[in-house]
Amino acid sequence: MTSTDNSGSVLSVDEALKQLNQAAERGEVTAPAVENIKRWLLEPRYADYRDRIVQHIADQKWQKLDDVFWTVIPFGTGGRRGRMYEFGSNAINERTIGESAQGLANYVREQLGSDAKLSCAIAYDTRHRSREFAELCAGVMVAAGFKVYFLDEYRATPQLSFAVRSKDCSCGIMVTASHNPPSDNAVKVYWSSGGQVLPPHDKEIVARVMECDAIEKIDFNTALAEGKVEICTDEIDAAYQDAAYACQLGGPRDVKVLYSPLHGVGAYATIPLLKRDGFKDVEVYEPHAEPSGDFPNVPGHVSNPENKAVFDKPIEYARANGFDMVLATDPDADRVGVAAPLTSDSQGEWDTLTGNQIGAILEEFILSRRKAAGTLSPEHYVVTTLVTTALIGKIAKQYGVGCESNLLVGFKWIAGIIDRDGPDKFVFGTEESHGYLVGQYARDKDAPVACMLLCELAAQLKADGQSLHEYLAAIYQRHGYHNEHLINVVMEGSEGMANMKKLMATFRSDPPKQLGGMKVTQVRDYANLQILPAGGGTPMKLDGPVGDLVILDLEQSGNYVAVRPSGTEPKVKFYIFTCLPPAESQDVAAAKEVLSKRNHELIRDVESYSAKI
Repeated sequence: MTSTDNSGSVLSVDEALKQLNQAAERGEVTAPAVENIKRWLLEPRYADYRDRIVQHIADQKWQKLDDVFWTVIPFGTGGRRGRMYEFGSNAINERTIGESAQGLANYVREQLGSDAKLSCAIAYDTRHRSREFAELCAGVMVAAGFKVYFLDEYRATPQLSFAVRSKDCSCGIMVTASHNPPSDNAVKVYWSSGGQVLPPHDKEIVARVMECDAIEKIDFNTALAEGKVEICTDEIDAAYQDAAYACQLGGPRDVKVLYSPLHGVGAYATIPLLKRDGFKDVEVYEPHAEPSGDFPNVPGHVSNPENKAVFDKPIEYARANGFDMVLATDPDADRVGVAAPLTSDSQGEWDTLTGNQIGAILEEFILSRRKAAGTLSPEHYVVTTLVTTALIGKIAKQYGVGCESNLLVGFKWIAGIIDRDGPDKFVFGTEESHGYLVGQYARDKDAPVACMLLCELAAQLKADGQSLHEYLAAIYQRHGYHNEHLINVVMEGSEGMANMKKLMATFRSDPPKQLGGMKVTQVRDYANLQILPAGGGTPMKLDGPVGDLVILDLEQSGNYVAVRPSGTEPKVKFYIFTCLPPAESQDVAAAKEVLSKRNHELIRDVESYSAKI
């Protein structure tokens, strides 16, 4: 095999390897990248990509080669996610998607036996190549002996979770990179429960993926013609709508809503559900309506409802046209963001709500309605995570229901608790990154149903002459003002990964003595399940899940900082948590000012400490 370099001469694989080694000696390619490139050049399973890799070497595209080969793209909190590129072990492409499906198929078949009735549900979103990757996954699963139930056209992640359960599937695959940039794509892998895979299955699937040699697949259209792929979009749409509508809580329906799918799939499920629930005055925000993997009219082309900037233009339009609320869902419609006027005057000032605040108002609304209906008991429970506001537990306690919060980041852990403790008494699940679930029909966060309940709450508040922000303020007065803030520090590539590991190690071994003028009293290390007292002393056992998470508790009760590397993006996340007791929160505006100042000081100190590492 030969390729042509930029001088017109012929470059053989041996010559390419020689140039690669020389580039490594010059420090232009990292050692892990060199090893992975060599595998892709020499091993038969990567033969389809050899010419293109040789051409990159001939063109001396060392930075690109290092980027796409410095590691093997991992399974994170929600599956395998990353930037798309035509080849590379650290990129999303036909090989990494195909081997992900093959590894899943191999493991499920091992677990259930070759005589089992194997099936897999597959769906995809509006991202570039999502349909192509979905068809590839379907072909792999069929070749492995699975019947595939395929959601054709763009559909939401919660609909895939629902489909796995509805069709009694062995597993499921959702092709989406959620709220990541347009450059990215991914596969989310689901177990038969409809939840994303949990231990020990996750590590076992990863092992099968890493062992994957040949990818066996059949043509999608052939499988479709033979009945091995079944298009079930209409069936699942109807059944999902029935299950989602069953979560409605009644009340007024007079509210004017502006909805943005942020160029994703959300409108396909959300608009029919809102209409069925009696909301007649709902408009899709036209600049965000087009399904597009480029996310063209969103700031920075990142369709993330956590980002306040995505609401700027919709709020402008909503204020000018008499809307009561703006809702926005991310590209695969499992997360939702909200903006609303500060008072009942829609012409006045507006603001967004954070994921923690949305979780709090939804929980309060659901529990209050359930209590009024007499359908709550001490056996009922809500579920959240270690980096979600402590306000969730306080609201649950007020209503006499349980709250499980000792969980790592990722909705799969919430889903796991629902299956562990039983879905019959499950009421509400929430995480700080704008994910919410009500009901037993799915095991992943669901933005369309959250939209429906937010509309019901907004309609009730409108009838009462109150805004969503005023409703939240009343919650703060009862339980104390809570203020949370998230800092994202991007650390890309091999150097970024090394810095990430160093940063986490330093927070464990040499944490700051104080932050924001408050002493650090102890460090909760979830990787080693230890509580480390400030200033040394004997470590204590930490009752918690094992994960790469550190929490620094501060001397002011209820104030703490959590640090963790993202499981889906090349970044470290710092979560700032501050609160005041109810007695100091009756003047909500004053309490907000106090905690805003405290947060500013904490953010300053966290960033300053991290910059020195």
